[in-house]
Amino acid sequence: MPLLARGFAMVSRKDKERILLVNPPYHRLYKDSYSTNRYPLGLGYLAGIIKSKTDWDVMVYNADFVANSELGISHSYATGIGFKNYLKNLGNLSNSIWDEVQKTIVNYQPSVVGIYCCAASFVSASIVAKMVKGFNEQAVVILGGPHPTGVGKDVLKEPNIDIAVRGEGELTILELLDAITNGTSFDKVKGIVYKAGNETVETPERECITDLDSLGFPHTYAPETLKDYEKYPKSAFREVFTSRGCPYNCFFCGSRYMLGRKLRSRSVANVIEEIKSLQRIGLKWIEFGDDTFGADKDYACQLCDSLISECPGILWGCLTRVSVIDERMIALMEEAGCRSIDIGIESGNNEMLKKMRKGITIEQAIAAANLIRKHGIRLTANFIIGFPDETEETLNDTFTAMKKIRGKLIYNIFTPYPGTEAFEFCRRKGLINEDFNTALYNHQSPENCFCLNMQKERFRELASEIEEYVDKQNAKQDLTNILSLAALHKIHDYGIVGSLKKLFSAIRSL
Repeated sequence: MPLLARGFAMVSRKDKERILLVNPPYHRLYKDSYSTNRYPLGLGYLAGIIKSKTDWDVMVYNADFVANSELGISHSYATGIGFKNYLKNLGNLSNSIWDEVQKTIVNYQPSVVGIYCCAASFVSASIVAKMVKGFNEQAVVILGGPHPTGVGKDVLKEPNIDIAVRGEGELTILELLDAITNGTSFDKVKGIVYKAGNETVETPERECITDLDSLGFPHTYAPETLKDYEKYPKSAFREVFTSRGCPYNCFFCGSRYMLGRKLRSRSVANVIEEIKSLQRIGLKWIEFGDDTFGADKDYACQLCDSLISECPGILWGCLTRVSVIDERMIALMEEAGCRSIDIGIESGNNEMLKKMRKGITIEQAIAAANLIRKHGIRLTANFIIGFPDETEETLNDTFTAMKKIRGKLIYNIFTPYPGTEAFEFCRRKGLINEDFNTALYNHQSPENCFCLNMQKERFRELASEIEEYVDKQNAKQDLTNILSLAALHKIHDYGIVGSLKKLFSAIRSL
């Protein structure tokens, strides 16, 4: 069906073709001084390929960013007054945050708006879509990210969303913009679901991008595409991905739906070139954002060797798996500048770890944590409580494991995402109703309780005790880390104001 017949206005080549890419507000709804203080990398990749491959003008708008914001959010605040503020601000369109969103749309006057969306931000994304249509009913609203990837055509029940992109979006957005420019049908564009009159059309799945080197570096076009670029700290651009895809099969994770299970890596030379370019803009610390750094050990060793020889002085952190860690790997990573490692432990109970399909034991996890600390690398351990089969006993095992970790703790409550295996499991077990509202559930939400063996009131009582401990433990770790030698490089990247705020926040939490 031709584009015009579907009710969308064809973009005239004489007009300024504009696409606005939006990260909707989320943390700011808890408190306006909370913020996503980083360049949304997914939108950065999209902006880069649009800028380099098309004639469209593009703006990236991180509506979840505020300059000079607080760094970090306590669990006690997130599950208490913060959550109440979030619900109130989500429904209060007269709030200054929504006024800012409205003004940005009106001032930029886009004919196409692409909105990033995870499950928890779907309602926020829908509000942005409604504002776009209120400004220009003919504007094309595209939703991308994990939520539309998992849910597919169901997101089009939201009347203000025209197209949902499933999976990686870089090649898809180029084809969509070409079709919009020329007024042709979307039916040849793979990896989308779109409205055609009263019908919903789903096109064939798009293959994953094999040549990741072709995507360019997200920060390259940030100075000219990112709204309020000059207000961001240098640290906002420190994240680097070396690969996409996760070869593992954890029960609770939705990553494989978005990027696939086949691991695809950039060339080491391409990664090193990006890191050098970040060094040239003044960054001294970077973060590897891969789901699992070192999933391909040979590749990781080659990268570390190249960092040693070609990027002297660079310090970095990463997220990896317990099963990847051994003496040789950690020693090489340390030599290459690694000063911070996040590992996913998740549970302190081996039976729970089996049900999660983690492929590790708690004994292996504690040994890996000790090895990381032995090499003087800062440790962050991720835990998740509240799985469907969780009991008070398994929860206590996890709390005990947390206390054995002499490092920072990332605490999450199990959250099933629509379209994932975990969500379907919970629905079959009667833990999820048909009126499931994604806005109510996130990894720190007080509404979360998807346990077969505990009532919500008892679960919240136990979770609150853990949350209080985690906040105090992390405040101690923050204070130690701020005073460490490696932190001097982070202060350089974050800026003095941001670093002092983090210091004072840690002191107040002790």
